[in-house]
Amino acid sequence: MANNVLKIRPIAEEFNLTSTIYTKLKQAIATMNIYDDDVELKLDERSLSEQLGISRTPLREALARLDQEGLVRIVPRRGIYIVRKSKEEILDMILAWAALESMAARLVTEMASDEEISALRKIVGKVDPDVLSAHLDEYSELNIKFHQTILELSKSAQLFKMADEILMHVRAIRARTIGEGDRANKSVVDHMHIIEAIEARDAELAARLVREHTLKLREHVALNFHID
Repeated sequence: MANNVLKIRPIAEEFNLTSTIYTKLKQAIATMNIYDDDVELKLDERSLSEQLGISRTPLREALARLDQEGLVRIVPRRGIYIVRKSKEEILDMILAWAALESMAARLVTEMASDEEISALRKIVGKVDPDVLSAHLDEYSELNIKFHQTILELSKSAQLFKMADEILMHVRAIRARTIGEGDRANKSVVDHMHIIEAIEARDAELAARLVREHTLKLREHVALNFHID
C-alpha cells in the first residue's frame, strides 16, 4: 500500500541552487587562462545572473563561497575579481605540484594496470609533432590531461584532491608558457620518456622524470614570467 503513496523529497535535498552555481562558476574559472595579458578578471554580477538565468541572491551566495576559498575577491563598491597569484606564490605552487605528481608517478608504476597506463600513450598519440606549433591550444589541453591522468592513475584520492586545489593556477601557467621557445616539443619528448619509465615499472625513474619535467616549468617561470 505504501508504494501507492506519492513521495516527493524537498527540493533542497536533491538540488541546491547555490552549490550548483558555485560549481559552474568554479569550473568556468578553472578553464580560463587567467594569466594571459589580455584576460578580463572582473566579473559582472548582472551579466552572470543573465547567463545563468537566475536571481542575484543565490549568485551572491556562490560568489561569497568562492571569495572564502580565495578564487575571487569581492571588493565593496568596486566589484568582483578573479584572483591571480603573485609570482612567488606561483613558483611555490609549481614546486608543490612537482612533489605531488612525482609521488603519483611512483604510485602509478605500482598500482595501475598495463591497460590503464596505455591511456597515457593514447594522449601523447594525439599529438602530431609536425603541426604542433599550429595547434598549441589543443596541445595545451592534452598536456594538462596527461598530467591529470598520472594523478588519477595513482589511485590516491588525497593526492588528487591536493593537486586539484592548485590545478587552476598550474593549468593557466602551463597554457600561457607552452608556446614560448621550444617548450611544446620538449614537453612531448619528456612525456614519452615518462611513459617509458612507467611502462617499465621503474618507480624511481618515473618519479624523477616527472619531478624534473615540472621543475623545468618552474625554472622557465622564474626567468621569464611577469605579472602586472
